[in-house]
Amino acid sequence: MLLIDKLKRQDGLTPTDKQIADYILENITSIPSLGIEALSKKTYTSHSAVVRLSKKMGFDGYKQFRLALSETVYKDLHQLGKIDANFPFDSTDTISQISKKMADLSIEAIRKASEQLESQTLDTAASMLVKADKIFLFAQGDSQIRARSFQNKMVKINRFLLIAEEYADQAWNAANLSKSDCAVFITYGAKIPQYDRYIKYFSKEGIPTILLTGNPTSSLLKLADLSIVATQDEYDFLKVGTFSSQVAFEYILDTLFSVIYAKEYEQNLVNLKQKYDLIEKGQLSEFSNLDN
Repeated sequence: MLLIDKLKRQDGLTPTDKQIADYILENITSIPSLGIEALSKKTYTSHSAVVRLSKKMGFDGYKQFRLALSETVYKDLHQLGKIDANFPFDSTDTISQISKKMADLSIEAIRKASEQLESQTLDTAASMLVKADKIFLFAQGDSQIRARSFQNKMVKINRFLLIAEEYADQAWNAANLSKSDCAVFITYGAKIPQYDRYIKYFSKEGIPTILLTGNPTSSLLKLADLSIVATQDEYDFLKVGTFSSQVAFEYILDTLFSVIYAKEYEQNLVNLKQKYDLIEKGQLSEFSNLDN
């Protein structure tokens, strides 16, 4: 989770911690120039309280914490115009303005997702999928569209993924998974009750699970074998559309596919050429004469 998101969510923080966090968020651009003594005075707290908050945010001390905040401020000052992820345009915007805002929103969503990705997590996820005999994708609504896009790409490298919830057969598909398979859950809110049951069952049976979500507080995080979390500034319901979350999911799944592809890059290129020749020039070509 990004540092600013941690400060906003304030999970596990004491009232004193929240007091310091609130001040930092309200005065974010001035924090890079504030030493620990100045910050403690302005928040009416102690040096130890500031250090304690820094450690809860994942840093060794305030100096490291302040440096991370400085980098955040720098990025914010040099990023594209900030667009509301929930209502990125309004009735007064021209078509060209809407077009520009949607482009900026997509770029910002990918940038934010990229900052939250960890190389080791992606490598582990790729290895789990390469190793699996069968891969079942659990996803609903807009997330299922992203799942189908991922499924389509994986076909190109001879990996056939199954949409578990197609034809409402998710329970049967869940019952048929084995330890040699892998279940991938794609859900931004991660608040789907049956997913909790499925992952608990898979955990009990030793069936590998991967969770892609935008909810860093979901109970599913503790159940899945591997979690990829990418938060966005997007509400659960009050929004024009699921723009940021789905752009981010598409980017992450594209990246995961690329990592998998790169693991056997030369072999995949050879396979690509063979299949291309077969489809475009060989017996599978629409111009081929199958009677000969």
